[in-house]
Amino acid sequence: MTKIYTKKGDDGKTYILGGKCVKKSCIEIVATGEVDELNAMIGLLCAELSGVEDLAEKLKKIQHKLFVVGSNIAAVQTDLVEVPKLEPEHVEQLEHWIDEMNEELDELKQFILPGGNKAASISFIARAVCRRAERHLIKLTDHYEVDLMLRRYLNRLSDFLFVLGRYINKKHDVEDIAWKK
Repeated sequence: MTKIYTKKGDDGKTYILGGKCVKKSCIEIVATGEVDELNAMIGLLCAELSGVEDLAEKLKKIQHKLFVVGSNIAAVQTDLVEVPKLEPEHVEQLEHWIDEMNEELDELKQFILPGGNKAASISFIARAVCRRAERHLIKLTDHYEVDLMLRRYLNRLSDFLFVLGRYINKKHDVEDIAWKK
């Protein structure tokens, strides 16, 4: 049996793709961790949507793409060419799903509060985590060349998660919660 612990990270350092040792607080590790947290949050959302197979399937596809995002972030300091890449069609797929859900939603005329049913609330939390991951990815671009598709994917994914939250609420007859000034 493979041990899950190595004890190599006990001193606050870890290894990135290519074998370079870095502090766990470095921007690559922080950004990778944000994407990992997002992926876990989407896994929670999948579990909450266990009876809604079409949505759960879409979310599982997204989880696989988030591994691509994470591996690209982990590889920014290396010349590895074997790292899988995101393609424009991955962003286009998110846009297609957004458009499909949006067709069933009322037009937004004001800001809404995140909330509603439990699955929708998880989707809104995932959106906030996605935005945070996106901000850290942008911070990473201050230091390294980062594939533009990663930024586009996370940006579109946060839109998808927002619309998904509204869509889930609509399917459960829960109205958007209008922000009151």
